[in-house]
Amino acid sequence: MATALAVLLLFPAGAGAATCGTPWSSSAVYTGGAAVSYGGHNWSAKWWTQNEPPSTGGSGVWSDRGPCGGSGDPSPTPTQPGPGGFPVSQAQFEQMFPNRNPFYTYQGLLDALPAYPGFTTTGSDTVRRQEAAAFLADVSHETGGLVYVVEQNTANYPHYCDASQPYGCPAGQAAYYGRGPIQLSWNFNYKAAGDSLGIDLLDDPRLVETDPAVAWKTGLWYWNTQNGPGTMTAHDAMVNGAGFGETIRSINGTLECNGNNPAQMQHRVSLYQGFARLLGVDPGSNLTC
Repeated sequence: MATALAVLLLFPAGAGAATCGTPWSSSAVYTGGAAVSYGGHNWSAKWWTQNEPPSTGGSGVWSDRGPCGGSGDPSPTPTQPGPGGFPVSQAQFEQMFPNRNPFYTYQGLLDALPAYPGFTTTGSDTVRRQEAAAFLADVSHETGGLVYVVEQNTANYPHYCDASQPYGCPAGQAAYYGRGPIQLSWNFNYKAAGDSLGIDLLDDPRLVETDPAVAWKTGLWYWNTQNGPGTMTAHDAMVNGAGFGETIRSINGTLECNGNNPAQMQHRVSLYQGFARLLGVDPGSNLTC
């Protein structure tokens, strides 16, 4: 997929930028001196960056140029929550994913929430918003900002059939590739997720790329029920105070934790910090793994 290059707009040194500049985009490439607005502030890039939300943390690529206001200001002050008390409004969701694939709808996410009623409803208001930010940060990392609905490396597709399972691969050997917000893959995961959700995903795995609510449900299935390579579910990590770092461990800890791929791990952390800021909540501690 071609990546749009950001227009380079420079803030004069020391200028008090009262008006918000061009909103930050997760798909744009920014080079040194590029200026954007995000979270109610103007920011300038120090070097090349892509898909790293402006913040004072992360890799340090962004320099905070101060608060801004007026039209186009993506204020970090939380708006009214979504239906049912979901901590993320549609406006905030759209700010998080300005270049998302139209498949990933906000309504589809809302329709999926009843499948796991403890998600973003457990604990204090702070914990609920932290969990929402954490889940959306992890799925953003997995899908390039909700751009990819299916796994892009088609050469991997035939590898996700474990024929030793008693139920085999009824939809075909190459049918169980990564799909959805956490890129559900392998026949046994489609079987387990489908059984949990009451949907026959083993025989019809394409539902995960054709039905937005089903896609979101598979992401919530993993988040709420699967330890992965970790010792707890991502949901438990957030509601029991283990921190965002443990969600990374549960999703991809074998490849990203314990110093194995610090850049990938830090990308997740930066996304989480940016989303937490947008929701007006402190990200908490234990951010890395």
